[in-house]
Amino acid sequence: MSQDASPFDPLPTPEEIAGWDQASVAECGMSFLALMENASREAYHALVGEVGELAGKRVLLLAGPGNNGGDAVALARHLHNRGADVTLALARPRGQYKGAAGYNVRLAAKLGLPMIALVKADLSGADAPDIIVDGLLGTGFRGELRPDMAAVVEAVNRLAGRSYIFALDIPSGLDGLHGRPSPVAVRADATVAFEAAKTGLVAAPAAPFVGKLLVRDIGIPTLIKERHPCRAGRIAPRVMGLVGPADPLLHKGSAGRVVVVGGSRGLTGAPLLAGLGALRAGSGLVSVACPGAVEIALKAGFPDVMTMPMGTCGHFTAAEAQAVREFAAGAGALALGPGLGRHPDTAGFLTALLPLPCPLVLDADALHFLADDRELAAKIENNAVMTPHPGEAARLLGTDIPGVEADRMASARELAARYGCVAVLKGPATVVATPEGYVAVSPVIAPNLAVGGSGDVLSGLLASLLARRLSPLLAASLAVYWHGRAGEALADAYPARGNLASEIADMLPRAATE
Repeated sequence: MSQDASPFDPLPTPEEIAGWDQASVAECGMSFLALMENASREAYHALVGEVGELAGKRVLLLAGPGNNGGDAVALARHLHNRGADVTLALARPRGQYKGAAGYNVRLAAKLGLPMIALVKADLSGADAPDIIVDGLLGTGFRGELRPDMAAVVEAVNRLAGRSYIFALDIPSGLDGLHGRPSPVAVRADATVAFEAAKTGLVAAPAAPFVGKLLVRDIGIPTLIKERHPCRAGRIAPRVMGLVGPADPLLHKGSAGRVVVVGGSRGLTGAPLLAGLGALRAGSGLVSVACPGAVEIALKAGFPDVMTMPMGTCGHFTAAEAQAVREFAAGAGALALGPGLGRHPDTAGFLTALLPLPCPLVLDADALHFLADDRELAAKIENNAVMTPHPGEAARLLGTDIPGVEADRMASARELAARYGCVAVLKGPATVVATPEGYVAVSPVIAPNLAVGGSGDVLSGLLASLLARRLSPLLAASLAVYWHGRAGEALADAYPARGNLASEIADMLPRAATE
């Protein structure tokens, strides 16, 4: 599948993107100098797109000792040619710049571009430049910043609001793999990423530093990307194309049937929200199979979702498993867990219920029991999707929340591999992983989704998409992106948050078309 047809944009690690550069030279005969020139030109156009005409603007370019610094030096030449008042602040003496970066430093010197040592750059704010270009450190940075470099970063950040801060490839001080500041990082107004966003740029901790993320093609051949594929992708807006137009001959029976299995005493809202998520996603028939004693409370005031009471208890027991299996026969997908409760009898219910013949979403309390029972875990098939939040993921993996959050992509991969199904690790920049190790990362960070019941809506939405016979990976990626879009749309009406989970569901149809 070509990149344009795929719902994922490549999301390489720093090592993978470096491999693309090297392979372009070794296998296609390109030069690092050509790639640096392309990067600098794309950076120029990206900067113009953000700030407008640059003639007469004072631009201070901070150039580190590596290729990131070379990009900054080459960019200075383009800015100078178009009338900007540029000053290059070099982190090393000119003679210590090697390769393509060294060539650009020598060329800039021949052209008479002003150059000073980085230590002499005035970052006091007394006469702040219009624009600061951060080309100090690239995506390969690891460890912690040296004290002198950390001081430069902090000085740049104090100029926020007075100078427009533009980072090349990654804000300096940010780990290119995990997106964490080490211990500080430049807080850019915008970051231009060359050829592809890197994993660290889309990690949730990176958001306050990256600013607006601009991805620009610098000419890495498609052949190289195909020969050396990366193991992660960024969910692209074109994933919404999988929703597709409605068939004019559609009826409720052909629009997808979803069954939600959940509910228990005191937990009747969760399965209703899951049902609402499925309905708002376009499913024609949505039913909640629930314990008999809670059916009246669950149904009250909510006629859109059908219910099927099972037994007479306020929780599920093994005795209801066969009835639920029969009720779910013919369903396009089943969401298991919202409001299920943690009564000891419910463990026996799940053991008797699974496996199921239809695609399955495992959420909430179903994950609680899954973490405790290896035999239950063995009944999870590869047409299932689990949707844990970090606390649930920690329990499933036998670790703690900081352990999960330290490397969310690795945690999602481990979940998927251990349980043999697609795993959705929820949270800002949600991660979707397959048992084979492919990861898709959502570009959406939407604080309006941070409300109880939001995950239940996602479960229903995901079940609705599985009922359309999308693969687990595509269904999960589309659900995560669509859910995020709804959260972003709600920010207009609720800029200080305060929206309800049911309003996330209600926003889904609109978010699909905006």
